[in-house]
Parts: sequence; C-alpha cells; structure tokens
Amino acid sequence: MSEIDDLVARVAQQLQSQSGTATSGATATTHATSGKGLGASDYPLYKKHPELVKSPSGQSLDDITIDNVLSGKVGSKDLRITSDTLQYQGEIADHAGRSAIQRNMARAAELTAIPDDRLLEMYGALRPYRSSKQDLLDISDELATKYHATICSGWFKEAAQYYEKNKKLKGDN
Repeated sequence: MSEIDDLVARVAQQLQSQSGTATSGATATTHATSGKGLGASDYPLYKKHPELVKSPSGQSLDDITIDNVLSGKVGSKDLRITSDTLQYQGEIADHAGRSAIQRNMARAAELTAIPDDRLLEMYGALRPYRSSKQDLLDISDELATKYHATICSGWFKEAAQYYEKNKKLKGDN
C-alpha cells in the first residue's frame, strides 16, 4: 500500500527467514501498544486486519470507493491516515524488531492532530536562522499543551538547545 508497508513487510520476511519466527528478533521496549496484540505476522495491516484501518471520519477501507468519492460520501480528508493506524503500524514494526520505525510512527501519529498549515509553519521554524530560541520553545509548548504531541515537543526543545549551541538561531548569521 505504501513504501513503509513494503519496508515493514520486507523486514518481517527477513526476520522470519533468519530465525524461523517473525517475533524472535524483537527487543523489549517501553512503547505503548494498542492492546490489540499486533505482531509482525499482522503485516500488512490493511490486508490482515482491514477492520482496524479507518478514515479520520471512521469509514472503513471498503467504504473508500470511486463511486463514494464521486457521490461526495468520501472526501479528501478521508484519504488521510489516522493516528490509530500509525500506532498499529508502529506496534507491528516494534514486534518485528524495528524500534526506530516504531518511534517514527509514534511521531507521525502525533502530527495527525495538527492542521496542515500550522504544521508547515512549524517545520519552517526549524530551518536554521529562522527562529529565536523562544520561538522554538513556544512551539514546543504548543505541541505539548494544545496537541498533546510530547515526542514532537521534545524535538523542538532539543532544536532550541542545539541551535543556541551551534549559533543557528535567528540573528546568528
């Protein structure tokens, strides 16, 4: 379905061929799970558990058809991935021994709550010499309090410290 799905499938396949089971290469983590008990054998999610893959408005994969798009029953926002789906994919990746992919999925899940325009502004603020330290810390606070995006909030705090140390803040150039 996507490049990430393909990557996770290849990783799961490699783990199965190396050890005989998909989960033997998994490492213990403290990451939150969906409670669904998903593992590497649940990949690809949209084929193995289509009931878990929903649009942001709650429509199932079966509801997303050309006819429903043409009739207006499915809109562009229904074609976006949800936080839950990203978390499920992360859980599968984690159980396949790919904790880095799980962490990326967790960050991406947080970002689904942020409006596109604001998200682009935030990314723009991360470009060197574009923001003051306080600008970055304010965005960090906004991410944590308004969007409950604690992982992404931490990235902005880290960026503020790094940019200050390496003279990459607004006015440093």
